[in-house]
Amino acid sequence: MTTVYDFSALDIAGREVPLADFRGKVLLIVNTASKCGFTPQYEGLEALHEALSPRGFAVLGFPCNQFAGQEPGDAAEIADFCRLTYDVSFPLFSKVDVKGPAAHPLYRWLTQAAPGVLGTKAIKWNFTKFLLDRDGQVARRFAPTVKPQALRPAIEALL
Repeated sequence: MTTVYDFSALDIAGREVPLADFRGKVLLIVNTASKCGFTPQYEGLEALHEALSPRGFAVLGFPCNQFAGQEPGDAAEIADFCRLTYDVSFPLFSKVDVKGPAAHPLYRWLTQAAPGVLGTKAIKWNFTKFLLDRDGQVARRFAPTVKPQALRPAIEALL
């Protein structure tokens, strides 16, 4: 059975990171963008990460420029924006595609494991969130409109 630990991705600095490095943690995987109406969710994501990481939780941010070009910067610009604007300390990865033929294999797996509304597989917008349990399986998918603080009960249930 495939788990999140079967994948790897380039971090924001361009280093290959096996997601097995996060084995045993509850994960929230989010496709992010710096120039989106949902960008202020970085604040809530960071708050969750800070509050719950001591208990085995991590947010993983995957910048994506597939939705109205809302993540146009390079890796250094994205990292600087996240650090300076929202004091992001959770792991950020290099920009990826989350839909279409060039979608990162992780996102192909996530969307198969947790389809969206009416069974649609495609991610419709920035800040779609996937909550994974400690075994590396997708527990739930949340729409971009769901604010990070609203996820806390679902996260707590897996911790």
